[in-house]
Amino acid sequence: MTARTALITGITGQDGSYLAELLVAKGYTVHGIVRRASTFTTGRIEHLYQDPHDADTRLFLHYGDLTDASRVAGLLERVQPDEVYNLAAQSHVRVSFDEPLFTADTTALGTTRLLEGIRTTGLPCRFYQASSSEMFGASPPPQHERTEFHPRSPYGVAKVYAYWITRNYREAYGLYAVNGILFNHESPRRGPTFVTRKVAMAAARIKAGLQDTLYLGNLEARRDWGYAAEYVDAMWRMLQQDEPDDYVVATGTSYSVQDFVEHCFAHVGLDWRDHVRFDERYLRPAEVDDLVGDASKAARVLGWQPTVLTPELAGLMTDAELRQLLGSDGAAVPAVPAPAHTLAPR
Repeated sequence: MTARTALITGITGQDGSYLAELLVAKGYTVHGIVRRASTFTTGRIEHLYQDPHDADTRLFLHYGDLTDASRVAGLLERVQPDEVYNLAAQSHVRVSFDEPLFTADTTALGTTRLLEGIRTTGLPCRFYQASSSEMFGASPPPQHERTEFHPRSPYGVAKVYAYWITRNYREAYGLYAVNGILFNHESPRRGPTFVTRKVAMAAARIKAGLQDTLYLGNLEARRDWGYAAEYVDAMWRMLQQDEPDDYVVATGTSYSVQDFVEHCFAHVGLDWRDHVRFDERYLRPAEVDDLVGDASKAARVLGWQPTVLTPELAGLMTDAELRQLLGSDGAAVPAVPAPAHTLAPR
């Protein structure tokens, strides 16, 4: 394959780190946009870092923000990417109720700024938009590419806007622009305030004697959980097709939050009922009851199939937390602080 250049927004997040790994392994030169912060946020991609002075360096990071249109356009002009993956967003559904304007500015308008930057610079690049199953919201499962959108959160609404503006630029200006409608995908790199990682961390900490209780909200909500490391391969495949199109990426299976809790706690030999308590602060103002994706189009056109389902994923994530908590002799390391979830519930 001819060497290509990719630009990833949100490269320091879960998906961005796995996608950067995949592209570097395929021989790409990868550029990532990182928001300026007073603390380092590059932990998920630290293993990919090389001194930028080295001749064989494949990963380059640039400060930038999707709220800054001129900076976005300037980076596109400078990097000249063959492929652009827009993974940046305020992506926490519960937080979007508390920060609806910021969510709209980054998740919705940020996509517009990026697309407009591509259009005005005239770059012949291919564009991937990270769409979300949260766009379906209250629509009954299974959800597929033709299912009506009915979002139930500011995040879901913002993602619907981003989906349609991506399609609009494809149809109006002939851009190669696709939407990957990814259902819930998790990993040990998930942020600690997301429910799957929160549960896996708690199960490991309780097993290690560092915590006793886990507080959660709605245990009845059902989701289609897959493994993020597999889902980024579907993103890449979408941009390798002759014609741009939109695809659902999912496992087609349904598990409740309670199911995920049971799997994590059983994996370490614990009864979840002894440790899990309800806290109404973790409820959303409007809940999404059941999201299950039909990814038959992705299987047929992209040749993509998931292999890790929810039970295996729960065990994988819990094992990763145990490895972080336990020393080489298997003894608990008590200095690990308990995570604070109050400001960012599920």
